[in-house]
Amino acid sequence: MQIHELVPAPDSNKPVKRVGRGHGSGNGKTAGKGHKGQKARSGGGVRIGFEGGQMPLARRIPKRGFNNIFAKTYATVNVSDLNKFTEGTVVDTELLVASGLIKKVGDGVKILGDGELNVKLTVKAAKFTKSASEKIEKAGGKAEVI
Repeated sequence: MQIHELVPAPDSNKPVKRVGRGHGSGNGKTAGKGHKGQKARSGGGVRIGFEGGQMPLARRIPKRGFNNIFAKTYATVNVSDLNKFTEGTVVDTELLVASGLIKKVGDGVKILGDGELNVKLTVKAAKFTKSASEKIEKAGGKAEVI
């Protein structure tokens, strides 16, 4: 393909609508704004969420709690899920994502202590529950905080 052969996608280049240029243009007289009213005026219109003076939906519905913008989100994996790895494997976040045990890492991985571990592994994660680290060490592995 040469640069002179490039063409835009069909209907991607629309001509500019020139309003208020007479009846022949198809957008003369009221220039597509209809007859009178707030939206026909210069600078007219209402802000987003305005409902004509009625109490807006955002203020009508009850509010509860708050959203902590500093909260950390951890991807969680149970100890029993780690049995799928072979003996002596170093389990880290990349391996957990590659194996499909977690999808989004977020602020790190937390290993939870649900189930039993039967293989000796070196597990590297951001956080461990007390029971999870005990089960990993009981199986002969190591729990390393990264």
